[in-house]
Amino acid sequence: MANRIITALDIGSSKVCSVIATVSDRNEPSVIGVSSVPSQGLKKGVIVNIDEAINSIANSLEAAERMAGLTVSSVYISINGKHITSTNNKGVVAVAQDEIVTDDVFRAIESARTVSIPPSREILHVIPREFIVDAQGGIKDPVGMSGTRLEVDAHIVSATSTALHNLIKCVQQLGLRVDDIVFSGWSASTAILTDTEKELGVMLLDVGGGTTSIVTFVEDAITYSGSVPFGGSNVTNDLAIGLRVSLEDAERIKLNAEELIKSKPPESEATKRRKEVTGKGKNEEKPKEKQKDVIDISSLEVDGVNTISKKLFGEIIEARMGEIFDLVATQVEQSGNEASLPAGIVLTGGASLLPSITKAAKKIFGVPARVGYPRGLTGLVEEISTPAYSVAQGLILYGMHDEGIGKSASSGMSPIKSS
Repeated sequence: MANRIITALDIGSSKVCSVIATVSDRNEPSVIGVSSVPSQGLKKGVIVNIDEAINSIANSLEAAERMAGLTVSSVYISINGKHITSTNNKGVVAVAQDEIVTDDVFRAIESARTVSIPPSREILHVIPREFIVDAQGGIKDPVGMSGTRLEVDAHIVSATSTALHNLIKCVQQLGLRVDDIVFSGWSASTAILTDTEKELGVMLLDVGGGTTSIVTFVEDAITYSGSVPFGGSNVTNDLAIGLRVSLEDAERIKLNAEELIKSKPPESEATKRRKEVTGKGKNEEKPKEKQKDVIDISSLEVDGVNTISKKLFGEIIEARMGEIFDLVATQVEQSGNEASLPAGIVLTGGASLLPSITKAAKKIFGVPARVGYPRGLTGLVEEISTPAYSVAQGLILYGMHDEGIGKSASSGMSPIKSS
């Protein structure tokens, strides 16, 4: 059987990333085309300028197509923004025959779908959390079981019609078909979280440029989906003010922070002269101690600034990320979902590589925190192996299950589509 082509389009606030992969029946998806370009026409996950957004998407897609050596006709796209909300609802149906068939499962999910939402919103996902057959719960795949009553506990994610249709319009203007629209948090979770983490209870935070997506799991079932309109760009603004540099320079310092901190601090002229006079004696220990709190940014050629305080840099990041995590904790609490998180917090997205971010997460949530790297793809993955590309990799995995399993409700990856 010929390999299927799956194309993922992660349309974010800071970048538009396109990934083209081939999927065979037996192997993992293999990436054959990748491209990432700066995003324009989007703010906090929502399109604010159609023409600029179309240009960004076109540039990213064309570059990925050139690398892959083919033209794509359809794409899976991500959606994000504070307009994303979720709720949990149940659906019940009577089983028509002696045993449960796929049709019964779909009828149960359709029944759960009949939740009252405002006319200005549309359902993105109906994700089965568990099935209940004649009062026996905890069932992941009821097909083939005997029973007379089938109940499904489903997680429903919705978005505003305006944001949804503007996104679809941008893609359709380029002559492409939309295979599905996926909430970025749900997409990232498929590439990041392990089965053990989902079973124990975990919160995934996809910290992007303008938004932070939230997804929580308890007992291998998704319990909450949402988003807060703050991310890495807020950290850049704070750094620009705190370090007294331009926004462009603050962004470069932020992006190169990890490497700069690891690099050896610069030596002052006084230290060099002292070395020449005293050699490698005890006297050089004190200057070294002083230099520990300094980050050398001379390689970035920032106007008038060669070094910055490591302590100040860390405090700025911790303060802003702590504020974002506080908002996340409040939002999850207000939704009525008590997040039990023995597996802790998993951070992903471009801003998750900031120094001190896991420290801030541990402090706010009081549980372990780690940075999650995407996995599950082969091929040309070097460029998309960092947390910034978790959503793009997750979209490919979502598409693989979506097409391969034929939208089976039991897959938990591909719920019934909204359109």
